[in-house]
Amino acid sequence: MKFKFELEGETVEAELPEDLYYHPDHCWARVEGDKVRVGFDDFGQVTAGQILFIRLKPAGKEVKQNETFGTVETGKWVGPLKSPISGTIAEVNPEIKTNPSLVNKDPYGKGWLILVNPSNLERELKSLITGDAIKAWMEKEIKERLKK
Repeated sequence: MKFKFELEGETVEAELPEDLYYHPDHCWARVEGDKVRVGFDDFGQVTAGQILFIRLKPAGKEVKQNETFGTVETGKWVGPLKSPISGTIAEVNPEIKTNPSLVNKDPYGKGWLILVNPSNLERELKSLITGDAIKAWMEKEIKERLKK
């Protein structure tokens, strides 16, 4: 799904694929076999601006749903990255440390952040935003976050 909105006097667009699961703080989750790939969604990166630095917990560390697994820094903002699911980090995207702008260029591809061995996947996926609920969530986000 694509969403157009005004940001700092400019019309911009964000895409949120319908086959992903979204955390309300704009991290996405994609189930890949017995692992879950996690990243920062397109709306998050568009509204944050050019990403300058990303700090992530290392492989082997535990993450919990709704808790911080890292931070993202732009020229105007530093904020938490909240995990959509609980588990153990299996892998951290090695390219993000040297090229954090991959999140701006390709948030659902080369700009992924961590790969997780989930510990409570079925239950936690039910609390995330997916499918038809994405449209209503994004319309509310655009209204609340950008029309202040």
